[in-house]
Amino acid sequence: MPVGGGDSDLPHIIIVGGGAGGLELATRLGDKLGRDRWWRKKSAQISLIERSRTHVWKPLLHEIAAGSMDTAQHEIEYQAQGYWHGFKFRYGEMTGIDRKKQLVYLAATYDEDGREITPVRSFRYDILVIAIGCVGNDFGTPGVKEHAIMLDTPEQAERFNRRLINACVRAYAQEGPIRPGQLDVAIIGAGATGTELAAELHQTARGVVAFGLDKIDPENDIKITLIEAAPRILPALPERIANAVAETLRKLKVDIRAGSRVTAVTAEGVKLADGAFIPSELVVWAAGVKGPDVLGKLDGLEVSRSNQLIVTDTLQTTRDPNIFALGDSAYLVPKGASTPIPPRAQAAHQEASHLYTEIQRKLKSEPLRPFHYRDFGSLVSLGEYSTVGNLMGFIVGRNFFIEGLFARLMYRSLYKMHEMALHGPWKVALDTLSRSLTRRTEPVVKLH
Repeated sequence: MPVGGGDSDLPHIIIVGGGAGGLELATRLGDKLGRDRWWRKKSAQISLIERSRTHVWKPLLHEIAAGSMDTAQHEIEYQAQGYWHGFKFRYGEMTGIDRKKQLVYLAATYDEDGREITPVRSFRYDILVIAIGCVGNDFGTPGVKEHAIMLDTPEQAERFNRRLINACVRAYAQEGPIRPGQLDVAIIGAGATGTELAAELHQTARGVVAFGLDKIDPENDIKITLIEAAPRILPALPERIANAVAETLRKLKVDIRAGSRVTAVTAEGVKLADGAFIPSELVVWAAGVKGPDVLGKLDGLEVSRSNQLIVTDTLQTTRDPNIFALGDSAYLVPKGASTPIPPRAQAAHQEASHLYTEIQRKLKSEPLRPFHYRDFGSLVSLGEYSTVGNLMGFIVGRNFFIEGLFARLMYRSLYKMHEMALHGPWKVALDTLSRSLTRRTEPVVKLH
């Protein structure tokens, strides 16, 4: 098996996972340590391992699924990002590690014709950061793997969008009338992803129909059902936000089934524990997350019940100080808290910023400082209909409920912060202008 390292006289920092936190960390460390400048020499080799070739900010996946966002305008190619920012992109999926030899193992990759692109290989590290995120947790519910679509990756979101468009075209082209349930969508899980997707689908389904599919009546032929096992939607967020979102969704005629546990998913729809059956052409599963299976197979590293890597307050794994975890891969219960840091983009951003400085301290053999998470609140975007949320931490002791235009601007600013961390202000400004002009010359929804 080929073993790759770095420059023999430089420490090798490997980051596995190119999500929000992993890519931000690789970019910043690459800029700082990974290339020669006229005022300083390169002091480390930075490598990013990722099984995909492009990056899309995960909170945008519901917009890709609904067809309201063009993936090509927002994706980032890892190879180019690494070239511009001083890190090496290693294409492949991590299958395991050897902590004694300090090796990361990668599976072979293949193209769509089955030809090998990269072989099975491994890379030696001095410092390893694991940031491979989380995946949907079906809790063993029968039929989910066969009949439901999860929204863990852009590929899954695009698959859902294609099925939605195809279902509408099929219904329009058939000879007979549209059957009850033929275009219905069931979304299982009313967290942020599920609720945002429900609103986006209401908007984009009408956009698709407006482009000539006049046989379909979106008010009567397309029904969206949002299913949640907890007593209310958005159970992890403040009740005031949940109530405001529920009120908006009901105005859009989204059928909210709170307090309803799913027992099975079939080709025809969704079975509930109370015996009810919801006919559905498309089923989305957004009812929980867990760590990918590989995290439980990393040479004895400690994992939580949700299969996340348990870390100390320095974000080091409990059994190996040379291995860190961040974002949704990390399980950390802050001192004085009873629950772990939630799997949110703001947490991954804060942890990446923390590790950017602390890894440099570790290279200098300086003591590491603990990570302190700050919850700045929560925002839920319902497309063009509304945005609601709460802001925390701006004035001590105050928690502000916001909605409307200001809330939408704050929501969009989160993505801009991510882009700024990757590209800097000038490129972000030019990209934003370009997207704004392009949207005025293209359909408002994706039609293929």
